[in-house]
Amino acid sequence: VQLQASGGGLVQPGGSLRLSCAASGILVSITNMGWYRQTPGNERELVAELTSGGTTNYKDSVKGRFTISRDNPKNAVVLQMNSLKPEDTAAYYCNANFGSGSLYRNYWGQGTLVTVSA
Repeated sequence: VQLQASGGGLVQPGGSLRLSCAASGILVSITNMGWYRQTPGNERELVAELTSGGTTNYKDSVKGRFTISRDNPKNAVVLQMNSLKPEDTAAYYCNANFGSGSLYRNYWGQGTLVTVSA
């Protein structure tokens, strides 16, 4: 399984970015997918998740600004980020997980850096 994240960059406050995570070895349409972020010295935190059943869950501080969705033809998961704030600056990581118990599998993509600054 490979997860390839892209779309990070430098954006001014109030701007938008679209992160994409292209998957191989799994089908995103039937996998729990998520985006996490991490800043230096802090733990990785969940930003948004989209379950295999279609349920979404967002970190409170991004609700109404970020949207997670699947792009099934591209076998990818997308995080649309609007009204970005300096506190959104972080390395963003794509996650895929499925199964339970001894069959649980958890995969990470490489980080893509998002910098929100004037």
